[in-house]
Amino acid sequence: MIRRLRLKFVAVVMALVLVMLGVIFGMVVHFTRVNLERESITMMQSIASMLLRQERPNRETRELPEDRPENVRLPYFTVVLDKNGEPSAFGGGYYDLSDEDFLREILDAALADGQPVGMLDDYGLRYCIAPASERSCVVFADTSSERNTLENLRRTCAAIGVLSFTAFLTIAVFLSRWMTRPVEEAWRQQRQFVADASHELKTPLTVIMANAELMQGTDSDAEKHRFADSILTVSRQMRTLVEQLLELARMDSALEAPDMEPVELSRLVADAVLPFEPVIFERGLTLETDIAGNITVNGDAQQLHQVADILLDNAQKYARDGGMVCVELKKTGHTRVQLCVSDSGEAISEEDLHNIFKRFYRADEARSASGSFGLGLSIAQSIVERHSGRIWAESRDGVNRFLVELPCNG
Repeated sequence: MIRRLRLKFVAVVMALVLVMLGVIFGMVVHFTRVNLERESITMMQSIASMLLRQERPNRETRELPEDRPENVRLPYFTVVLDKNGEPSAFGGGYYDLSDEDFLREILDAALADGQPVGMLDDYGLRYCIAPASERSCVVFADTSSERNTLENLRRTCAAIGVLSFTAFLTIAVFLSRWMTRPVEEAWRQQRQFVADASHELKTPLTVIMANAELMQGTDSDAEKHRFADSILTVSRQMRTLVEQLLELARMDSALEAPDMEPVELSRLVADAVLPFEPVIFERGLTLETDIAGNITVNGDAQQLHQVADILLDNAQKYARDGGMVCVELKKTGHTRVQLCVSDSGEAISEEDLHNIFKRFYRADEARSASGSFGLGLSIAQSIVERHSGRIWAESRDGVNRFLVELPCNG
């Protein structure tokens, strides 16, 4: 799938590049040809006009008068038909101007064309008939240099086009890899998510089926009650997992934005701490709170309360016996607020700090036995990001900290 996506991207880009190069080089060749033709015709018209203003050139020397136009650059010659119908040629070029049959042939071809300016393709000549001439006077210019110039230009454009196409192809290949990297990562995460979810669902289903089979094979009410309790416990865990998966799916789809309204975060965090106090004290942990008052943010109160619950539950689960759980809420600057939930637990490695917010990720696989599926922090991250905030973890000096930063309200 990813490979096909890359190939499509490269094909589309290279098709656009090919069209662009074709248009650019085509315009270069076209305008160069037009300019060469315009210069040649202008030169020939100036020569024709000059001939009309001057006396007939010296037939013996076969040269034009000395005051010929300075902008003449192409080989040219002039054919004049005298009163006796004899053609005479003057000027330069690569042609044998003593061949009267040749001169009469090209003169007749030019006059028969009926246009004041035109091309004799068979001879490689461009002609210009002098206007208002009492005698037939036609200026011819050799176009071989024009053809050579255009041919060299075409070769140069072709070489540049091949090099440019190769360069753009290389760039497109690298860009395709860079642009599809997020898609590839999302595809990998999706496959990993499906595999992990299947594994997490398979385990409780296996337990439920095993207990159901054992319950069918016993006549003891006590055994049946024990198996039923086990089924109920695992079913509740399974329901929790399904609810968390649905919560993540709703957040990923982002079909509905959270209802943003002013929320007093100070009171919300304090209310979230209350249910955890007996659990924390029962485990022999110390609870410390430092919640600044009158801190308000824009957001969904229910979702923000869920973030606080996830962080508090995570802290009390993984704090070492006799340790502490600390909750701190404060402003950081004029526009941001920070919630920090920390616990004195086992240090989290650098690798785990980068992966801990991934779905189904657990630094300690044994934690799954406590009912943790590795989805809580992923849900918290999704909620925080939807509130234009960020969440991260730190571990140093024997204390693990989970920090949430949100934009404050006004």
